[in-house]
Amino acid sequence: MDLRKLKTLIDLVAESGIAELEITEGDGKVRIVKSPQQVAMGYAPMNPVAMAPEAPRAMQAAEPPAAPPAPVAAAPAEPAAPSGHVLKSPMVGTFYRSANPNSSSFVEIGSQVKEGDTLCIVEAMKLMNEIEADHAGTVKAILVENGQPVEYGQPLFIIE
Repeated sequence: MDLRKLKTLIDLVAESGIAELEITEGDGKVRIVKSPQQVAMGYAPMNPVAMAPEAPRAMQAAEPPAAPPAPVAAAPAEPAAPSGHVLKSPMVGTFYRSANPNSSSFVEIGSQVKEGDTLCIVEAMKLMNEIEADHAGTVKAILVENGQPVEYGQPLFIIE
């Protein structure tokens, strides 16, 4: 589904009295939901949100409030970030280090890669997109955990 259609659907939900809209088109599926407070109050949200499938209830538990920070005499020096070429995510999706849970990772820290080698997969709307190295060298850092959501432009790897 293209972004113009998605924007149109979001505007439709925002301007109407409906609380939820779910559309399936081909292999893609979009679900747009207003928050319960906005539905109860009878007004459209300023920024409706396109929702992914719900997370398990255990993951939705609220975090405990943070304790106030303790006074610090001197700020500790941050460890130096690895230098080198940063490979960034070309899309929003879910980061996977291997083709399936039972296979080994495409690359590890210290792996030698050449341009075009597959480094990971980013799943977006049920499509598995292989992310290839755009720079030859050694993988110095893997900046994302397996199964973690990633944003467009988010650094994934450092290759030196």
